Amino acid sequence: MSEMAGATGPDVRPAARDRLLLTLCAIAVAFAAVDTYVVVLALPDMMAGAGIPVDELQRAAPIVSGFLLGYVAMLPLIGRIADLRGQVPVLAMSLVLFAIGSFVTAVSYDLPSMVAGRFLQGVGGGGLVPATMSLVAALYPVERRGLPLGLVSAVQEFGSVLGPLFGALVLSFTTWRGIFAINLAGGAALLVAVSLLARTSVVPAARAPRARVWPARTVALLLLAALVVTGLVTFLQPSDLQRDLTWGQLFIPYVDGGSRWVTPIGVATIGAFLALLLWCWFLPRALVDLRGWLGHLVAADLLGAVLLAAVLGGIVLAFATADPEVAVFSPQGPWFLAGSALALVLLLLHLRRAADPIVPRGALRATPAWGALVVSFLVGWALIAALVDIPLFARTTTQPDSQLGAALVLLRFLVALPIGALVGGWLLRRVNAGVLTAVGMAAAGASFLAMAQWDRTSLDGFASNLPLVLGGLGFGLALAPVNAAILASTDDDAHGLASALVVVARMVGMLVGISALTTIGLRRLYAAQESDPGLDLRELGIVQEHAVFVGAAVAAFAAGALALALFARAKTRGVDTAEVLRAGG
Repeated sequence: MSEMAGATGPDVRPAARDRLLLTLCAIAVAFAAVDTYVVVLALPDMMAGAGIPVDELQRAAPIVSGFLLGYVAMLPLIGRIADLRGQVPVLAMSLVLFAIGSFVTAVSYDLPSMVAGRFLQGVGGGGLVPATMSLVAALYPVERRGLPLGLVSAVQEFGSVLGPLFGALVLSFTTWRGIFAINLAGGAALLVAVSLLARTSVVPAARAPRARVWPARTVALLLLAALVVTGLVTFLQPSDLQRDLTWGQLFIPYVDGGSRWVTPIGVATIGAFLALLLWCWFLPRALVDLRGWLGHLVAADLLGAVLLAAVLGGIVLAFATADPEVAVFSPQGPWFLAGSALALVLLLLHLRRAADPIVPRGALRATPAWGALVVSFLVGWALIAALVDIPLFARTTTQPDSQLGAALVLLRFLVALPIGALVGGWLLRRVNAGVLTAVGMAAAGASFLAMAQWDRTSLDGFASNLPLVLGGLGFGLALAPVNAAILASTDDDAHGLASALVVVARMVGMLVGISALTTIGLRRLYAAQESDPGLDLRELGIVQEHAVFVGAAVAAFAAGALALALFARAKTRGVDTAEVLRAGG
């Protein structure tokens, strides 16, 4: 048992190595968050790589929605597995999936392979968040969780906005494939660092006895290397090899008109991958314990996870592929939502009958627990307006020709957000979570109302910094209390799931919010154009953004009011044991 087990009181602090482990996990969360929107600038080049014409942008929507689907729909299952297996194994597997997804995306040659890679990246990147927050709960007692939770939340939001900037930087010296090659290298480096630190951490990676498995690991790694090499050759297809009379035969499909998968080199890739899976199945400690993970998938209630993923997946697909100029959700949106509703009914029936459901009975019974999900949804609804519409307002007014200039305007908001998270985490030991969230969201709402008064020259003045900084501080203040409220109101063996659901609620709020607010803004624009045909495009754009800011303010004030009422009994200031969650099955 670790040195922290059984320790109580406010002086309980994790060891230096565990703080370093948590820091690496936060970096991994930020790294994955960057990848959420990294394709914004690279999308045209990725479309060309997949053979999609630039004028058929709607066909490329799955490249973005595929990542979001993996990120959101699989979070509850991953969070539940973190409760059953431990945080560090889930963190390691999430980094593995993220790295594999990055590799698949980097070498993809058509839309299906590209979407598959982005989906795996989403699953891996999303899994880092609940495992990291659950790790905070394992390392820190209740009264000390505020600051680390605030930091994790802040880097997650900050990383999402840095995605386009990172993409622009990489595209300045290489192709879009370089973005995902860097992701692969970064994910592998973080995996090695986390694994090394976990060996001496208070949260061990496994409890199974160690065996002499180095030969098996060596063979497995060689198979993986063969897979990587053949995959690169298969999909990148260097022209000199294709033209070679001997090596070129490897690129000829066995079937006329067949895909690259049915070429000799493609079959070799599939064979290497299957060999790697078989090796990991029959020698569980060779590289990845597939049989152990399958057991944990079943123990985590796989059927319930599938139904919950269907509920969330329908919502994501309905709103992520929407055209706000036409409707709040996509033309197929009603069918997606109908499927979500059906899956929800089946899920509720399953939760009542299952012996050990994915959402344990009573896990969200406490008012602060389910209230945190509602508040998180509204926080996401308001936050997305800042992340998207502040740069849009800048492009409409003072920065019409500079994407970088518009991003720098948003940077004033982003710099204040982690500062607010730090202050919020510190205050959480002294102030009730509901009061702190209400103050933060009131500040955010006030900042949106101030933004709704901006005109075409406002961003040129120093006074425009006030609402930007105030809004960032406000959202930062609110992030940690929401997470702390649900962690303080759920059992230790449900912290991974609880953390996942909070993130899911915020992400769904962002998806629904951006679609609804943009639709409201466009309708306000059309009404203004009809009432005054003399308005130019810039003035109409300002009208649209004003409507979005007002709508975001309403969501922010609603989140604050609900937090004040629902978090009143959240014991986020109490003293509790920093109980280490078990890492073994």
